[in-house]
Order: sequence, then structure tokens, then C-alpha cells
Amino acid sequence: MTASTPRTALITGATAGFGRAAARRFIAAGWQVIATGRRADRLDALRAELGDALHPACFDIRDEAAMRAALDALPERFAGIDLLVNNAGLALGTRPAQEAELVDWHTMIDTNVRALVTLTHALLPTLIARKGAIINLSSVAGRYPYPGGNVYGGTKAFVTQFSLGLRSDLHGTGVRVTSIEPGMAETEFTLVRTHGDQAASDRLYAGAHPMTAEDIAEAIFWVATLPPHVNVNRLELMPTSQSFAGFQVHRTPEA
Repeated sequence: MTASTPRTALITGATAGFGRAAARRFIAAGWQVIATGRRADRLDALRAELGDALHPACFDIRDEAAMRAALDALPERFAGIDLLVNNAGLALGTRPAQEAELVDWHTMIDTNVRALVTLTHALLPTLIARKGAIINLSSVAGRYPYPGGNVYGGTKAFVTQFSLGLRSDLHGTGVRVTSIEPGMAETEFTLVRTHGDQAASDRLYAGAHPMTAEDIAEAIFWVATLPPHVNVNRLELMPTSQSFAGFQVHRTPEA
């Protein structure tokens, strides 16, 4: 990479929310972005908006063969990846574990854990060669349990611990690793979690002044553009209106 060559970020889940906002933020600052996602129409719209600094790569992050084919097909100018933003992820369902759908659990594990580690493993040689960076989007749900969080919280706890493990293993390579752990932010997250229940999403965010996708994109950009000798291990963010919940206590009826 020369002084005149833009840096390249690969951002997963770029068709909405944090990923889309991050793509806009990085390109505005002169980066190139490989934007991945399942919805070709949204990727095409983002490409039309942001121009040839964005390379759309349409595939389901859970499909390893499609992932590897997309990486193999990258144009030469996008092949030197300096930053991996593992943003793609989801929560499904709000029921307690004993009432949850097993298929939802499997989908969260396949997306939030298996796909993330597969892509990371594939890009490690490039990131090491370029002394790049990895930013993994975890969640406060991986640290603070809440009813209905079950497997979603478990997957995000994995992302946080995996990030710390990568940081340890990559010691001496110059590769930086960060786990970014947001709290409440208004995106399509709750719509996906509730299988399209707009009313549920509206109720959750009403009057709460949640963070925005742009807030998180700014945090991602800040971490990525710190001097190369500075590593942020973990970054936890919440809106001012959100804080830590109390313990639950179940009481039996008095005789």
C-alpha cells in the first residue's frame, strides 16, 4: 500500500443498520469498502449512492462456499483488505429458553459465531501481511443477561471472548483486534428479532432516545483510525437512557 492507495475495509451485513452506516462513513473518509449482504437490491442501491469506492458482494454469510467464492472474485484493487468489520449478526425471538424455537437458536449460532469465525480465518493471512485490524460487533447482551436473551447473549459472549483470544494469538503481528459492544440502538434489529413486528420495535424505542447506526459507525471508524500502536480491546456503548438492570427474585406465594 502506498500513500496514494486508499485503505480497504470489508464490512459484513452492510445492507442495513451499523454496516450500511459504516460503509458510508469509511467511504466519506476516502476508504474503499467491500460491502457484503444477502439483499442484492440494497447493495446495488448502496453502490449507486457511494460509487466505485464500494464493491458489493452479495451472499449469505452462513454459506461458506459462497463466501469463499466472493473473496476469490474480488477485483485486484479490493483484494488487499486492511480492515475486517464483522458486523453481520442477528437476534431471533424474545421467548424464554423453554419456549424458544430451536431453529432460531441454530440460525443465531450459524450467523453470529460460525460465519464470523470462518470469514475471520479466511482473511487472517491477508490481515497479518498488511498489519491490519479486526473489529467484531458484539453486544452488551454478551455481558449482561436478560430474560429472552439466552442464545443471542451466548453468541455475543463468544464474540467478545473470541476477540480477546485473537488479540492474544496475534500478539507481535501488528494486527489490532477490538470488540465493540453496543447497547440499545435503533436499527432493523428488533424488526428482525420479532419477525417483522413493527409495533414491537416502535414500543421498544419509544421515548428511549436510543443510539443510532451512525453513532456506532462513528465508533467503528474511530477505533479503525487510531494510530497503529494503539489497540482498543473492548468498547462498550449505551445510550444515556440505558443502564444496568437489577437482579430478578422469584417469590413463592405465602401459605
